[in-house]
Formats: sequence, structure tokens, C-alpha cells
Amino acid sequence: MTALGFLYPGHLGEDDYPRMEQLLGGDVRVDLVHTDIDQDAHEVDALRELGTPERITAGVEELRLSGADAVVWACTSGGFVHGWQGAREQVRALARAAGMPASSTSFAFAHAAREIGAPRVAVGAPYTEDVAELFADFLRAGGLDVTSVAAFGPLTEAGAAAGDWGAERITEMARAADHPEADAVLLPDNALPTVAHIPELEKELGKPVLTANQVAVWEALRLSDRRVNAPRLGALFTREPLVQA
Repeated sequence: MTALGFLYPGHLGEDDYPRMEQLLGGDVRVDLVHTDIDQDAHEVDALRELGTPERITAGVEELRLSGADAVVWACTSGGFVHGWQGAREQVRALARAAGMPASSTSFAFAHAAREIGAPRVAVGAPYTEDVAELFADFLRAGGLDVTSVAAFGPLTEAGAAAGDWGAERITEMARAADHPEADAVLLPDNALPTVAHIPELEKELGKPVLTANQVAVWEALRLSDRRVNAPRLGALFTREPLVQA
């Protein structure tokens, strides 16, 4: 049994995790621990506060006791707003506190894009333009070429926004984000429930689609030295790893 641990703020997209656990088969367990959140705001200062080491590591003991083999900070924006180096320090602090391999969704996107051979990516994000551009900057720092960025405003628990993000709106964002030169389309934000829609999105766009909770689980498997073939989770879970020169 491989146990994957995730530190997750809020509750919007958490149903993706039991869905992925089911699709991954009976020998992978997904454990989700919720971290503290003061305000559900997609503003840079609030996002930086969300990802402080004190907040992230508060749930580590529960994951350690659960027997997790690896842990991922499942909050895309709470990672990349610190920049590449700051996000790296964030992950190092998490690994030290957890005593196990650690990463974050932000790095998972960069690693997953390289895994599927997608050096050019398009971004469709439920963020404000300034936050979406910070994600694009993070990807560029990781060696990716960002062909286009489509910002669709913040996804929050407040108001009607949380209930509006069904298949139709997610597909609309993916279409708007896509670019002819992009090898893949990236849809960040772990609050966005996307896992049920990935096969249809890839069929619609004719290329791989990477989403936040999908890549977070793939990253935890990577850290645990596991590969699982799960076609219903998209191209990322069906392709053979690229041979590194």
C-alpha cells in the first residue's frame, strides 16, 4: 500500500481526491489534511500568508501518523506566489517537518509538463491577472515557455463563484487558454474540481490537460517511486516516462 499525504486549504475541490483514489486502484491511499485559512482571498499578500511554514506544517503530524510515504502542499497559488526560490524553501521546510519527501502543486505542474514532453504550455487560471502572471513567471523560471495566459477571476468559497465552476465553465476556460503553439494546457488552482472532466477536456483540445489536483497526486506518486496507469486521469497517467539524456 502506498499512502499519499496532502495538505489542503479550504474545501472546494476536495472531492477530487477520493475520486482519484478510486481510479488509482486498491493499493494507493490518499490522505487529506486541511490546513488553516484566515480568508479565502486570491490576493498576493493573503496567498503568501496562506503558505507560511507555520500554517503548512501544522497538519504534518497527522499525516505522519497515518503512514504517508510523501506529502504535497495542495495549494497552487500558495506556492508560486513566493517565486521559484521561495517555493523551494517552502518545500524544504515541509520535508524537514514531515520527515518524508515533499513537494507542492506548483512544482508538480513544472515536473508534469516535462514528464509529458510539453515545453510550451498555455495557462487558464481562475485567478486575477496579476496572480495568473505570477504563475506564468513561476513556470518560466522552471524552464517552460508560456504561450498564453487566460485569467478568469478568483474562485472563492464566497458568493456564487464556487457553485458555478461545472464542466461547461471549465471547458470554456480551457478553450480560451489554448494556443496553437502550446503542447499542453494547464489549469491551476486546487479549489477547481476538474478530475471528472480531464478526458473530455483532452478530447476537446486534442492535447494533454494538466490540472491542479491531478498533478498534485501524480507528484506524490512520483515522490513515492510509483507509477500508476489510469487513463481516466488523462495523458499524464498513461504515457511512459521520458528517457532523460
